[in-house]
Amino acid sequence: MTHRDLLQPDVDVRAVIDYDPVWPELFAALGRDLRAGLGGVALRIDHIGSTAVAGLAAKPIIDVQISVASFEPLSALREPIESCGFVWRAGDDDLTRRYFRERPGLRRTHVHVRLAGSFSEQLNLLHRDYLRADPVRAGEYAAVKRSLAHLLLNDRQAYVDAKAPFVWDTIARAHDWAQLTGWEPGPSNA
Repeated sequence: MTHRDLLQPDVDVRAVIDYDPVWPELFAALGRDLRAGLGGVALRIDHIGSTAVAGLAAKPIIDVQISVASFEPLSALREPIESCGFVWRAGDDDLTRRYFRERPGLRRTHVHVRLAGSFSEQLNLLHRDYLRADPVRAGEYAAVKRSLAHLLLNDRQAYVDAKAPFVWDTIARAHDWAQLTGWEPGPSNA
């Protein structure tokens, strides 16, 4: 089975829905395909974002983080990722990543390529791991997302902006948690 077998294009990504246990399966299939294509270029391939936290309500979008030693040459990343059904989004405003999205007709998937050891790479792993470790905070996050979900219908950026204070407070808590536990990223997911 490949990730393309699991992708359903008719999922409404403008809604926050209950956790779906198929999300890790989608990531696992996608991760296998990306690992096969990228080989050692990908130092890590991880399931990040809300769909990576069991029990957390989320928009049904799988977020993948690929950690690499360098963004150059771009072709070493772009060609294998595109062969897995994604399109490079040149001109992304976030200069700390290279960003890919699904081809038209496939289920919404975000592929974030980040430099291994960078702040942005570590931040996403820490945020995910903290929410996995603190189900109370994850539940609070779900409530915030559900209360703001109406914004997704017309203004995705307003949704992102409105939940930002909660996210940054969670990151501060995650930092404290990391200091107390000696958190380190676990092994790559794929």
